[in-house]
Amino acid sequence: MSTELLPGVLQNIGRGVGRLLAPNAGPMTGPGTNTYLFGDAEVAVLDPGPLLDKHIAAIQKVAPGPIKWILVTHTHPDHSPAACKLAEETGAELLGQPPPDGYVQDKTFVPDRILEDGDSLETAEFCLRAVHTPGHASNHICYRHEALRWLFTGDHVMNGSTVVIDPPDGNMKHYLDSLAHLKTLNLAALAPGHGHVIDDPDAVIDWLINHRLKREAKVIARLRTHPRLTLENLTPFVYDDVGEHLHPLAQRSLLAHLLKLESEERAIQDNERWRLAD
Repeated sequence: MSTELLPGVLQNIGRGVGRLLAPNAGPMTGPGTNTYLFGDAEVAVLDPGPLLDKHIAAIQKVAPGPIKWILVTHTHPDHSPAACKLAEETGAELLGQPPPDGYVQDKTFVPDRILEDGDSLETAEFCLRAVHTPGHASNHICYRHEALRWLFTGDHVMNGSTVVIDPPDGNMKHYLDSLAHLKTLNLAALAPGHGHVIDDPDAVIDWLINHRLKREAKVIARLRTHPRLTLENLTPFVYDDVGEHLHPLAQRSLLAHLLKLESEERAIQDNERWRLAD
């Protein structure tokens, strides 16, 4: 699907599904955060985005009916901060998982209904089923549209880039396990939190898993020849295909790889230096 992404313009992307782009484009958000609207007679909003009055007003303006539910994929600052204000203005019910500890979490999000894996929001027009996908965030939920077989992926899968896995809340092992689980869901498409709809979900999921495993293999290869390296020492070699300006972010995902290897007893940390386990 190649429809241009335009902030403030509701785009009908599937039967009973609209996409409204938030005006928060940037290096970490791409063209901006995708806010999705479901239903006509009664509307559910997914990921209302950052706390921007202009976007909150636009959501209410384009909604074809009263907003009854607000769902979030996770509580990072580009996805959930608008939820509380939108709920106050519409009386909508908040659904999702509460924020974990961490400085990048939106503490204003207090769900009226906490969703666990397999829970659903079912109306006369649609059914959205929660799929718990920890990894990028421990409280990350994707939503499967049961009729369309689309998965609304938040930041678990993005279009055009990989996501940062930032410990301690980000967890590489959980992320890879969650990606593998998606392949059991019989999906027709992925609707990400940033970018266009992805029409070949299994191929993209396989690419993401292989990409992470290739990165992990580079970590192992470097530690095999150069043991007792620090995180800073490792980054230029493991991310030699990434611009230096992105290395501070890459370090976070590299740490997630190392912690995964440590949890599997394949790597050992000693005074902030890493080596392979014997």
